[in-house]
Amino acid sequence: MANRKILACLAVTIGLLSASVARADPVKAGFITPSPIADVGWAHQIDLGRQAIEKEFGDKVKTIVVDKVQEGPDAARVMNQMITDGAKFIVLGSFGYFNDGLRAAKQHPEVDFIHASGYKQTANFGTFTARNYEGFYLGGLAAGMVTKSHTIGIVAAFAIPEVVAEVNAIAIAVHKTDPKAQIKIVWINSWFDPPKEQEAARALISQGADVLFSLHQDTPSVVNVAEAEHVRVVNTSSDMSKYGPNAVLASVTNDWTRYFVDSFRAAMDGTFKGVDTRGGLASGMVKVTAWSKDLSAEQKATISQAEADLASSKAHVFAGPLRDQDGKVRAEAGSNLPDQEIFGMNWLVEGLSGSLPK
Repeated sequence: MANRKILACLAVTIGLLSASVARADPVKAGFITPSPIADVGWAHQIDLGRQAIEKEFGDKVKTIVVDKVQEGPDAARVMNQMITDGAKFIVLGSFGYFNDGLRAAKQHPEVDFIHASGYKQTANFGTFTARNYEGFYLGGLAAGMVTKSHTIGIVAAFAIPEVVAEVNAIAIAVHKTDPKAQIKIVWINSWFDPPKEQEAARALISQGADVLFSLHQDTPSVVNVAEAEHVRVVNTSSDMSKYGPNAVLASVTNDWTRYFVDSFRAAMDGTFKGVDTRGGLASGMVKVTAWSKDLSAEQKATISQAEADLASSKAHVFAGPLRDQDGKVRAEAGSNLPDQEIFGMNWLVEGLSGSLPK
């Protein structure tokens, strides 16, 4: 009788434990982006990473998404609300969220953060950046190959080091395939402003540009203008060729899926470390897609070889000799610009028309 009672108690206990495990709440993961999540663009690529986490972890995760969040007080409020709602992992999808994100991480060591383009890390605050300059170097080679007006136009978002490096990579590459080319820049100081993006694109076309670059505009606005005006365009983040089937020369895209999945798994396991992750062509975080069919076999071969050389580190985008607009040597012959200077870049290479905004 006593044994039966013990066995019955054990069965009840095991049943309660099983029910408790079955009822375990999913881990909440928050995602904040500065622009709307659409079918293309930076926010779309962030959301693909979120979807990859959901696919990998199923009912063990619940994701919370807030898009169109302005940098500053609004972003801080959203972060705090996510933490109040129980988020244990938060993805900050804008450079401008850095200070508020770092402050929240220090105040909430139980929450792990990953932040786009940041430059400081703590135990629970990691940063991630794409070496998009490698992809735009390839796009620059193609632009120099196809331009007939010898004028290239760049519509650029903010003059943060990441974007400045991309502008410089384009200029270096264009001048390899078209030494006579002029390269002009319009800074719009926004990640998401379709009217301003279109206005900048049209202004550059009016100045003779027959190839445009859209750097970190989270809409296909520049691509739409390029298609309508019958010029070429290389865009950022997603394949936007459906918006410009005749205009898109190439799309420099980002793939965050594996990085997001691995980071969330570490947060769940308690092994998360706030490190700086910088991925490029070699890691697959940067991929150049939607190459125009109008490129010749010889041109494609040249670009493919350049891509292989960059991915294997046989070549480097910022290889010396390298000078800025003032003639100052930034990298000597036989040397490469180091990472800390690439990701802190606040100068333009020689041969560019335009300047950095004050």
